[in-house]
Order: sequence, then C-alpha cells, then structure tokens
Amino acid sequence: MSTAEAALTKRPDASFLRARLGSLLAVVPLGVWTVAHLWHNLAAFRGAAAWQAEVTTHSHPIAFFASSLVALLPLGLHTIWGIGRILSVRPNNTQYTFYGNLKYALQRLSAIGVLGFLGAHIWKAFLDPRLNRGGPEPFADIAREMHHHGPTLVVYILGVLGVAYHLANGLQTFSMGWGVVSSRRALKKLEAVVLLTFVILLAMGWGAIYALWSAGA
Repeated sequence: MSTAEAALTKRPDASFLRARLGSLLAVVPLGVWTVAHLWHNLAAFRGAAAWQAEVTTHSHPIAFFASSLVALLPLGLHTIWGIGRILSVRPNNTQYTFYGNLKYALQRLSAIGVLGFLGAHIWKAFLDPRLNRGGPEPFADIAREMHHHGPTLVVYILGVLGVAYHLANGLQTFSMGWGVVSSRRALKKLEAVVLLTFVILLAMGWGAIYALWSAGA
C-alpha cells in the first residue's frame, strides 16, 4: 500500500475519533458543568449572599483553578471541533426538508449563537472583573444590568435558549453516536427525553435570569 493510500485509509478513523471525542466533551464534563452552573445560579432567588456563595465563591484558589479548567478546556476543544464541522459540512435543507435536517441546521445555528454568547459572558462575568477589579462580578452589578440594560437582558435570554437547545440536541447526537440507543422504539423515547431536557434547562436558565432581573429592580 502506498503512503497516499495509507493516509486515505486512516482518515475515516481519525475523523471518527474526533467526532466521538467532540461529542463526549460536549456531554462530559462540559454538559454536566453547564447543568451545575445553571442550578447554582438559581440561588439568586435566595438573595445576593446565597448567589455569590454558590456562583463566585471558592473554598481555595486551587478549587477555583480546577473548576475553571474543567469548564474552559473542554469548551475550547469542543469549539475547535465544532468550527471544523461547520466549515466542512453544509446543510441540505433545501433539498431534503426532513425533521432531522431542520434539527441539524438549528444545531449549527445555535452553535454560532452560543459561541458569541459565551465569549461575551466569559469576558464580562468572569475575566473582566478579575483582571480589572481584582475579584468576581458582584451580584448587584449583574442584577442591575439585567434589569436596567435591555440589550444585556435580551442577550442572556437568547443565549440561554441557544445553550439549552444545543446541549439537549447534543445529548441526542451523543446517544446515537455512542450506540446508547439504536432501535426505532428507543429513538422515539430518546426524542421525548431530549425535549424534556431542553425544557428543564430552559426553565433553569430563564428562572435564574428572572431572579436576577427582579433583584435589580
């Protein structure tokens, strides 16, 4: 076998492994961390002290570094893989108007929106306060922004919508790609689980936004 033939033979395996790794990182640990982050933000219903204890306070600098690494490293790797997928694969919704094709297009569209939202969120809520003010963003600041700055509120509402859809639909892709489900009956049950996951994630995210918006009044 020539060198060129060997390279062509290896490409599907490498692509397969990258796809599985990208899917795995989206669910574990990134998806788990996202659910935990949304849950912790619901502490806004209990006031500023509870929210800051759940979201911005860490018992030790090592704990802060570890939690940041668990979130940002998989996010970076998944983003690189996702951009490669978007650039290399084109939707064919105009030729095939199937439900699955619509979900595929929405998944790619939500990925672009979530990338922009997370970039702004990581800078405004995580990096900028620590680099320029020497500490995490205070509860009063984000609550005031939510209530009195319309664009911030809209960006968070749409951003959470994109995150909820992208993660829920990614769970379906993960389950199918890793062989967790394969039969037609199992796929129908998975569809219901994915829809329920989307609703729960959206309720958690929008609930936290409402709590912050109310506190900023």
